[in-house]
Amino acid sequence: MSRHRTDAELPVRIRRGGGPLPTQLAEQIRDLVATGTLRPGDALPSTRALAIRLGVSRGSVTTAYDQLTGEGFLIADRGGTRITPELPALPPRPRGTTPDTPRRSVPAASGVAAAAGPGTAVAADPGENAAGGPGVHAETGPAAEATTAPEARTEAPVPALRYDLRPGTPDVSALTTTAWRAAWRVAAAQPSLGHPPQGSAALRRELAEHLRTGRSVPADPEDLLVTGGARDGLRLLLTVLAQRLGRVLTVAVEDPGYPSLHRVPAALGHRVVPVPLDAQGLDPAHLEAGPARPDVVLVTPSHQYPLGASMPAARRAELLAWAVEREALLVEDDYDSELRYVGDPLPALAAMDTARYGAGDRVATLGSFAKTLTPGLGLGFLRMPPQLRSQLLAHKRDAGAPVSGIVQDAMTGFLAEGGLRRHTARMRREYRSRRDLLARVLAPDRLPPGVRVLPMDGGLHTVVELPDGQGTAGERRLVDALARQEVGVAGLTGYWSRPGARAGLVVGFGGLSEPRLEEALRRLRAALVRELPAG
Repeated sequence: MSRHRTDAELPVRIRRGGGPLPTQLAEQIRDLVATGTLRPGDALPSTRALAIRLGVSRGSVTTAYDQLTGEGFLIADRGGTRITPELPALPPRPRGTTPDTPRRSVPAASGVAAAAGPGTAVAADPGENAAGGPGVHAETGPAAEATTAPEARTEAPVPALRYDLRPGTPDVSALTTTAWRAAWRVAAAQPSLGHPPQGSAALRRELAEHLRTGRSVPADPEDLLVTGGARDGLRLLLTVLAQRLGRVLTVAVEDPGYPSLHRVPAALGHRVVPVPLDAQGLDPAHLEAGPARPDVVLVTPSHQYPLGASMPAARRAELLAWAVEREALLVEDDYDSELRYVGDPLPALAAMDTARYGAGDRVATLGSFAKTLTPGLGLGFLRMPPQLRSQLLAHKRDAGAPVSGIVQDAMTGFLAEGGLRRHTARMRREYRSRRDLLARVLAPDRLPPGVRVLPMDGGLHTVVELPDGQGTAGERRLVDALARQEVGVAGLTGYWSRPGARAGLVVGFGGLSEPRLEEALRRLRAALVRELPAG
């Protein structure tokens, strides 16, 4: 039976001047779930009753409930609003611990990797099965070459493209604002003499604030490492973990997922194991057990690439519990989570990586600004797991800093002046308008039978699934037909690790103005109608 039956029993308070009211309310309900005060299946008061009790507008409560519903914490049905029944009940806290006391750490290795051992060997061709083990897919075809980097994620050049709908390209035309130019002007006028290998202290402070306010992740600047992008951060992390454990790593990756990011562990000589997805993203039940269990799981929980699923809170809790039990490391690629069009951006997986949720020190976060700003910036960050921090910093001292001091200083100034926050808010509105345009032009009643456009709750692309039976040949035919119409798209099969997977098109909408985007989408629709059977 539900324990919270009246609004008076829900212990939440609104603090004037404490930030947006929906955000305050959502954070407090998350904390009540994390501490076990609210349990799976518990009923919440109606939006009207809670608004009256707190003395706020009903809209504020509705916004908070909608956000938590989108994250998977709440469900709404005829019986009212409840904590999601499938949300795992949290384990009791160990005696003597506080809500944020870290749990187990990755054990120290008994040996050290040889200089030419795991974490240092680089395959001649990153697309080949460098580890020689199962699960590593040699990418072939344009779609495989397409996603060349998590910062770029675009295909190899196609001649004479007037309309480039390949995924991963943001609109950089709106970036050259006064704040952006001023940040670079100041950085160039006062050139840096260089920064420590960990990165500029001022930049790390700004990045920590960005994580706190934008991703709901409390971060100490000392736990952040400035990198050259997501791949650079992943390479550092795997190299140090392999040296710590003294062996080849097993790295689980989403299938489908980013071929370029997945090639990093393969190029370092590690075993890469693709894991199938469902509507909620990666399912821990499909992860191998026993001696072959993964050491690392690479995930995109807030916006799975390329299918777009958002991992709900219950699945995130399951994944964290799995990682705690098996002492594995979850690597979160938080590549475009700020670009969400339904509710507020979902909190990062790292926001739940605390003892409150029965976890702690299980998540490393990869971040970059390739989608929100430009892939040409070449700057990212790694939120280091505490158990690997000293080794990561030692490795960086030997390897040096990959990002110039002037770039770091310019980004520091841009963040400090609120430039990123304002630009992201503006572009979220712009991209939402383009997403809506795509939904109108590619509406279900205007497409051939069996063609489905996947939901677009965020990001800069969508997936157009082709009818059953089309396969790689049908997908290739459509990609080629569109190229003849001067439109570039990516084929979905290039993102899968297993053969015979679902065919489709990955279509970006971030890089073109609305008039040009509409023309490109009309050409895409015409090609679908022309090339696919009518029924």
